Amino acid sequence: MKRQTTVSIAVLLAALSPMAMASAVRAAPTEPAATTNAVIRWDLNTQTAVWDIGQQLPWFQGRSFAMVSGAVYDAVNAIAGTPYKPLLVAPRATGRESTDAAVATAAYRVLDDIFPAQAERLRAQYDQDLAAVPDGPAKRGGVEIGSRTADAMIAARRDDGFEGNEQWRLGTEPGQWRPTPPTFASTGAWIGSARPFLVPNAAMFRTDGPPALTSRAYARDFNEVKQVGSANSTVRTQDQTEAAIWWHDRNVTLWEIKRQLAETQRLDVLQTARLFALTDTVTADQSIACYDDKRRWGFWRPVTAVREAGTDGNPRTEADPEWTPLLVTPPFPDHPSGHACATAAQMTTYRFFFGRDRVAFHAYSIASGTTRHFGSFSQALDELVSARVWGGIHFRSADVQGAKLGTAVSKHITARYFTKR
Repeated sequence: MKRQTTVSIAVLLAALSPMAMASAVRAAPTEPAATTNAVIRWDLNTQTAVWDIGQQLPWFQGRSFAMVSGAVYDAVNAIAGTPYKPLLVAPRATGRESTDAAVATAAYRVLDDIFPAQAERLRAQYDQDLAAVPDGPAKRGGVEIGSRTADAMIAARRDDGFEGNEQWRLGTEPGQWRPTPPTFASTGAWIGSARPFLVPNAAMFRTDGPPALTSRAYARDFNEVKQVGSANSTVRTQDQTEAAIWWHDRNVTLWEIKRQLAETQRLDVLQTARLFALTDTVTADQSIACYDDKRRWGFWRPVTAVREAGTDGNPRTEADPEWTPLLVTPPFPDHPSGHACATAAQMTTYRFFFGRDRVAFHAYSIASGTTRHFGSFSQALDELVSARVWGGIHFRSADVQGAKLGTAVSKHITARYFTKR
């Protein structure tokens, strides 16, 4: 059964800053498609299908990338003699099969299942890629292996709960989440009930929750985001403003980093497939755990908290009925921060994979029009934690605890999966 897991772009734009809206739907990958590494090439093709054309929101993006990269990994791993534990299957292989044909077939078959509306375009892309592989037993063998791993992935993810109708609990009491201006949208609650790829139970990663409304800790969070996260803040620096917008860009930054690391660290096809599958399954599973935790706490966003501070019972907070954040608030509860969950999961996975923290990388954001450079994975995560506060859309505790959740998901998966046999 084919299905297209897409969501209206209007909802996505509602979660972007006004400065990002004009450019958010521009859809050109920043890297050239010409690469000899088939895994990188088909990851770019996946981005085209998932975002540039499909316009999937982050929770769907994670599932789609994980399905493609997981099928690709199993195919490449099988041809290499299965040196690592397979994700789902390890088809019998001689090692003489074409890896390029296997990668193209696995990726194409999965994408075609997710995006039936793109069937003609995907088929043309696949045929063009496959035409570069010489005809013969190696090509036929690669196609067979890629088909088998794709079929296994499609079957495994059928009816996995990434499409649903569950809604967020709407509250009216202090601290309880309710839709936020300007769109007053609500979406994505069902993701917390979706079936993970690898973790046994999303609820095992739950956080300690937000601080009590009447506590000093809450007042510190409140006053920080009120001051630095306001649309017209006088204390936020230009660099902090650019960082907030850069990290809010759902376009290509995090995908670009993944591919850049594979190239700068000179990974071969097998190691690239392993890195991408590991990163993408961790990313998908942390989304489920993070949304499960959001559902558990249902905490209000800063824009609601600041405007309604007169009801929170904390003498250290003061209401501002006109307060507006720099960025448009996403349509779901504050705690924990989804972006912090995801970034921590990814950066922790990279640190595990490369065996060190200090690896330099950078990426360009269309939304901010800037390139940001990082000397280590921890530096990037530290900036993200603050950037969500600078954007006015999260309390710091939501970012800090989100980072802990994402880190925990990554550590659970990297210790158990994609390891040497």
